[in-house]
Amino acid sequence: QVHFVESGGGLVQPGGSLMLSCAVSGITLRFNSMAWYRQAPGKEREQVANISLRGEEAHYSDSVKGRFIIARDNAKSLVYMEMNNLNPEDTAVYFCNSRRRGLYPWGQGTQVTVSS
Repeated sequence: QVHFVESGGGLVQPGGSLMLSCAVSGITLRFNSMAWYRQAPGKEREQVANISLRGEEAHYSDSVKGRFIIARDNAKSLVYMEMNNLNPEDTAVYFCNSRRRGLYPWGQGTQVTVSS
């Protein structure tokens, strides 16, 4: 079975930083382009960043470009996202999954709350 276990979320003040991690099991990570998604209360789940098979290319939504960095370690089967200069609009549950949405089941996600 495919499992994504996200961690690293928490409560942070505006302007702060967090590092999210995603442990992937049940698939061979190096064969999958990956992405981070988020879902804010009352909103649709949106993709905010994706990364190619070996990490040589990454793309970001306009809302996080220049502030978030996605990375991966295929040997450790981990996907990361560094989040900087956080603002209250970044408050959401964050999930990792395949860049091809719908391919695998979702994990529990990790809550990120940005508030003073």
